[in-house]
Parts: sequence; C-alpha cells; structure tokens
Amino acid sequence: MPEDVSLATVAARAGVSVSTVSRIVNGEMRRASAATVARVLDAIEAVGYRPNPVGRALQRGQSQLVAMIAANLDNPAMATIASSTEAALREAGYVMILCDTHDRPELQDEYLSAMRAQMVRGYVLVAAVPSPGLSEFSALGAPTVFVNRRNPAGIGPFVGIDDRAAGATVADHFADLGRRAPAVVFPQLSSSASRDRVSGFLARLRERGWSDEAIIQADGEGRSHLQVGYDAGARIFGGSKTPDAILCVSDQIAYGVTRRARERGLKIPDDCELVSIDGTPLNQWVAPWLKSIEIPYTGYGAEIVAGLQLIWQGEPFGGRLLPYTFG
Repeated sequence: MPEDVSLATVAARAGVSVSTVSRIVNGEMRRASAATVARVLDAIEAVGYRPNPVGRALQRGQSQLVAMIAANLDNPAMATIASSTEAALREAGYVMILCDTHDRPELQDEYLSAMRAQMVRGYVLVAAVPSPGLSEFSALGAPTVFVNRRNPAGIGPFVGIDDRAAGATVADHFADLGRRAPAVVFPQLSSSASRDRVSGFLARLRERGWSDEAIIQADGEGRSHLQVGYDAGARIFGGSKTPDAILCVSDQIAYGVTRRARERGLKIPDDCELVSIDGTPLNQWVAPWLKSIEIPYTGYGAEIVAGLQLIWQGEPFGGRLLPYTFG
C-alpha cells in the first residue's frame, strides 16, 4: 500500500467529501445514501486504504498512551514482552511509551512520576522493584498490570506463570533422572518470581526425600543475571560437593554459571545438567543444550491488553497465569 493513501485519496476517487468517507469508515452510514456508501467502499478497495487504528483512537478525545516501565531491556525475556505488548496495543489503537529502569528504584519512581504528568491511560510494570514511589502509586489505584513479578507494594493484577509450580517441575525432573546433588542459583536481590521458583524447587525436593543440607544453594550479587550466575558459580563449583544438576532461575543466570563451570574444566551438560526458567529463543543460538522451562512471552501482550481493557471498563481483572512448557 502506498504511504500516501489516505481518506482524501478515497474521497477523490469516490467523488465525495473527506468527512463523508470518515463517517463511513467509522461505521456511520445512516447519513449517506446506499449508492454513496457503495462508491466509497469500492474506492477503499480500489486504492487499498486501510484505517489507522491509532489515528482513529486519538480522535476520540481520550489519552491513548500506555506506559510500559520495564526493569531491564537488556534481558531478552523483557525485550520480547515489550515487543509483544507494543504490537497488541497498536492493534487495539493505543500507543506505548517504553521506559527502562535498569532495576533502579529511584529511576522507576522518576518514570512513574513523569508518566502521571503525561496523563497516560494505563501502566504495564514489567519486573517492578520495591520503591517509595511505587507504594504511593499503587495506593492511587491507577489502571496497572504487573508482569513477571507481582506488585512488591501489595496486590495488583498480574500476568505471568505459576513460578512455584515451575520450580517444582524442575525438581521432579532432577529426581526422576536420579540426580543426587541438586543445586539452585538465584539473585541475592531476589524478586517474587525468583523467590517462588526457588521455594517451589526446594519444597518439592523435600517432598521427594532430600534434606535441606543435601540441596546446594548459592546466590549471586549484582543486578545483572549474567554476573549473578558467574559469581554464584564460583561458590558452587569451589565447594566440597560438586552438583550434578542445577536450577538457574533465569536463562542469563545459566549463561553465567556455564562460563564459570567451563573455566573450572567442567563440561556442561555432561558433568552437570543445567535447567533454566525463561526459555527465550536466544537459547537456540547460544545454548542449544540448555533445557528450559519455556515461558510464552510472545503471548503476553494480548493478555496484558485484555487485562487493561477490563480494568478500563470497570470490570474485575485479578490476573492471568499462562501455561509454560518443559521439554
């Protein structure tokens, strides 16, 4: 479709005014004769005009801006969520503003304040971190959907997976394979998602006969999950007992653990099996051997937008747990 195809192009071809075309495009056909409607529809087909949902939405006189505030767009999972949500919002006639907080509470608060000044219609907070501004913001009841991490300031609509169940799934996998020295690696600055994944993993191993002392646990410092995995790997592989299976609560942590293992002369996955929770498409290129709980990030956008629309309509939306796969 040529870029200059517009309402005016349709109007010129049909021999009517631009306002007449606009009304017909928006479904208001009662003020036009059947012959006029037919000419306009024929002209639309002939020139290949397609209505712009964003432009149409802006004409309604409402703010059609939605703010996504994400913790770290260097993370492929968050980038995929952002892309999916932008596409779903655009399809629904909204415009997304994207902000990256780099996991910094003060920057998250700055963006929340700035977006409130812009009078955005809704908020999508991806992996939100605790902050004073978020507590104040949550108390206002602004239309918000929390993604991946639940609202650290209290309750709120959530889109993600059952993280405890995901951790338990990995524990069952290790137990069924007969692994005897399981381990789990997680960030020292943990989120609700990380905590739930770890707790689900540990609880299921206890159910299957492991004592707490028999389960190796290691955390890593820093905000980068690559660094978290690398630092925690030093403690895991430098201890008295070498694990034969490790749950990494994200793909990037698994990358960091793998680098540390190879520096110690260990072969992954031959000497030690790793399982991550994320399963982004990047694994196919950089870590095809890595088993993962695969989270359907590409489908998050549609669920997020559906949730926002329910909130805007005054209907309840507690959240949506999406199914994950493991194989």
